[in-house]
Amino acid sequence: MQFRSLGKTDISVSAICLGTMTWGEQNTQAQAFEQIRLAKDAAVNFIDTAEMYPVPPRGETYTRTESIIGEYFKQYGDRQDWVLASKVAGPGRMEHIRDGNPRLDRRNITAALEGSLKRLNTDYLDLYQLHWPDRKTNFFGVLGYQHDADDQSTAIEETLDVLDELVKAGKVRHVGLSNETPWGTQRFLNLAQTRGQTRAVSIQNPYSLLNRTFEVGLAEIAIREQIGLLAYSPLAFGVLAGKYLNGARPADGRLTLFDRFQRYNNPQAVSATAQYVALAREHGLDPAQMALAYVTSRPFVTSNIIGATTLEQLTSNLASIDLVLSDEAIAGIEAIHVKQPNPAP
Repeated sequence: MQFRSLGKTDISVSAICLGTMTWGEQNTQAQAFEQIRLAKDAAVNFIDTAEMYPVPPRGETYTRTESIIGEYFKQYGDRQDWVLASKVAGPGRMEHIRDGNPRLDRRNITAALEGSLKRLNTDYLDLYQLHWPDRKTNFFGVLGYQHDADDQSTAIEETLDVLDELVKAGKVRHVGLSNETPWGTQRFLNLAQTRGQTRAVSIQNPYSLLNRTFEVGLAEIAIREQIGLLAYSPLAFGVLAGKYLNGARPADGRLTLFDRFQRYNNPQAVSATAQYVALAREHGLDPAQMALAYVTSRPFVTSNIIGATTLEQLTSNLASIDLVLSDEAIAGIEAIHVKQPNPAP
């Protein structure tokens, strides 16, 4: 396993982070425990969750993933061995979260954190992230920005105030952003500096061979400001493993089970995926491992968040840490990207 600094902190995190958003939906508690033990055996020390999980979000399953992790800590007693990250939900069409009006304001963040700590069976979080912006902007598959002059969003200053207080109270060690834009990231950093408040140490955004939009405006910020990327959906919901090619629909696949993630399966993404899979096989590589190794190798990536529904998948994904892509394989990846850039943002 490789280890990297979490922003400017003294925390060292594994270059592969264990994602958890299937736990409580596609995976049982027992299966989640098995995944955690397998990841720990591979020297993974970083686990990421959210109050909203599992995905897709539903009132019936809301917070179930955090509760599973809390039960794990209760049974195994190894909380101190993990860098634990969670997230607070922002505004959206989710009536089951705080009376249908979750915001990144004092009341909501405070309530969300207290709930997460209780469910996770811990007194503190190593990293607490804003799951998505409070303001209306482009994220979750939206490329172009459309300004809304009537948007009544929570001021970033208020969000920073409460996060800073939670850090000073010892309930949170560090804070991070997620699904954020270049403007939003720089705004959070600048305000924290000028106001003398806690500074974001990471940004969790999507990044994969099918979605390299992070490179356009955020990669430079990530490197120069030491706010590294925690890359999510590095396999584009399993698409880059090649299991959906030629119209295949495996019974337990996320794109088979859930309609909401079809942005990973448009014609352009299918075409690009077929090319990436062919390239991997040309070089004698497992397609999923090639896709993961590429993400992990990028200089702006702090950790690559991998998720799996089976131990076989997780074992293979974890093994990607040992794969060093050849110059020829990387050249092939770049050639495909130039022909079909970012087909699944």
